[in-house]
Amino acid sequence: MMRSLYSGVAGLKTHQTKMDVIGNNIANVNTTAFKSSSITFSELMSQTTQRASGPNATTGTGGVNARQIGLGVKSGAININIEGQGSAQSTGNPFDIMITGDNFFVVNNGVENLFTRDGSFYVDGGGNLAMTSTGYNVMGWGVDEATGKIKQDSVAALRIMSTANMTYPPEATSKAYMAGILDKNDTDVTSANGKVVNLNFFDALGYSYTARFVFRQSDDRNQYSLELSKILDSTGAEVDISKVDVTLFGKEGSMQIKSGKVSFDTTNYKWDGKELKDGSGTVLANLDDIFKAGGNGELNTLSDKGANLQTATVQEQLDAIAKAYGYEGSTDEFLSLLYQPLDNTGKADGDALSVQMLLFNRIADTAGTATGAQTSIPVPAADAKQGDPFSFETVGRKFDGTSVAFDGKTGYFAGINGQATVSTVTLELSKLGGNFSDIEIDFSEISMFDNKGTSTLGATSGDADGIGMGRRLGDMIGVSIQQNGMIYASYDNGMTKLLGQIATAAFANASGLEKQGENLYSATLNSGEFDGIGVDVTANGGKMSTGQLEMSNVDLSAEFTEMITTQRGFQANSRIITVSDTLLEELTNLKR
Repeated sequence: MMRSLYSGVAGLKTHQTKMDVIGNNIANVNTTAFKSSSITFSELMSQTTQRASGPNATTGTGGVNARQIGLGVKSGAININIEGQGSAQSTGNPFDIMITGDNFFVVNNGVENLFTRDGSFYVDGGGNLAMTSTGYNVMGWGVDEATGKIKQDSVAALRIMSTANMTYPPEATSKAYMAGILDKNDTDVTSANGKVVNLNFFDALGYSYTARFVFRQSDDRNQYSLELSKILDSTGAEVDISKVDVTLFGKEGSMQIKSGKVSFDTTNYKWDGKELKDGSGTVLANLDDIFKAGGNGELNTLSDKGANLQTATVQEQLDAIAKAYGYEGSTDEFLSLLYQPLDNTGKADGDALSVQMLLFNRIADTAGTATGAQTSIPVPAADAKQGDPFSFETVGRKFDGTSVAFDGKTGYFAGINGQATVSTVTLELSKLGGNFSDIEIDFSEISMFDNKGTSTLGATSGDADGIGMGRRLGDMIGVSIQQNGMIYASYDNGMTKLLGQIATAAFANASGLEKQGENLYSATLNSGEFDGIGVDVTANGGKMSTGQLEMSNVDLSAEFTEMITTQRGFQANSRIITVSDTLLEELTNLKR
């Protein structure tokens, strides 16, 4: 009788324990990443009043089973449904992360590594990724500086907002390409000023510049000259490239075939071959001021004023001469025009001379040679034999740059400087010194199709894959976390940078982990050890989702059902005690 009392008490205690488990589950129904538990019962023990006996062939009697009286119930095991995936709760916070799969985040409290499914993270004041609730550092792998890839070594705190990561360093442009249509009927192409194409690029410090190129058509409309006109900085100021002795682009002293006639404006100007005057007699230019004494056609410093004409710079005097010959605003083009000296029989005599050399030869007193060829700029009287002394025929122009050819039948690009297999030219900016780098420009994508008189030609920094485009200094504008846990920063210069990767831990028996509170677990002997390195979450088929948190996997309907059965079990065990007490009372009442 006393045994039934103790069995009832054991039943009450065990069902109370089950109620405690159910109550904890329901209390944590809204706890992030909480894993529900369940309890199983086992009988406590049994008292054997008679052991079992076997059959006796001699006496002919059969065997008798053992006689045992159970003494109650106990908690057999409390299991955690740790592998049950909770539902996703959308938060919109990019640092809230949910793991799909069986892995765990690794966090560190400064002493040891702990494990959690709670992915509610934030970036602390030190730039570290940390748990929102505890401040424990989220662990992961860093980036190998040599390769730029993740180095899966011992896990460490992920410091994603370090000073070095807040900006992306600038880079000089090293490659570029031109693409589009150069329509030979485009009025810009056929004009004396040519078709202008701008290339934007960066130096090593991230400062932006614009290189201005000019396409000019030759008499052979399948051939074009391409020259570097000027380089402008981001403020629009022109970079001084005159200090470089050789050309920065293509070849020096190239020749383009382009015939034409240059005529002097006799109505508004007077010209004796040395001084240029306007209609009122004011001197506008003096060749002695323009050219270096004892040189070979070299100009004096363009910004200096000459000794003879101190009211105008060398550039202003050259501009006045060009204007008088109908080339206002195109002084460089005027000076580069080529004239072919002819002998008395009309045959070519020597190499073609540029207008600049014709002007220089005038002050050098080389107006004619023994054969009578004209080698200086025509002026009245002395050059009366030329017929019209104020005009002359040009055969082309001299330029520093490169010649671009097209296939007249197909319209496609056909080579540079007469070489069909060459498609690139280097803009040798390194000759300027400072932070400039050379830029290799590819022309293979340009064509010469009919586009109704409109050219679409343009220049782009970088190659077709965007390599070598250069960039300015970039400020971080965002952080994103990929499904494999890799963390990337994006910058306002268009670049992205790998900052690290969130590591995860996988256990042979995740149910063997021990709860430490705060949604944390620690490894035990039965869960398996953490090796200190961890695994990529995708290695086991899992993934990470940002802007989401894992909800509790508690099933309320199941918990309430279990609560009902637990309540009934508790009531039944209480009745055992009540009935046993009544029996004891009857026993004591036998003696009145």
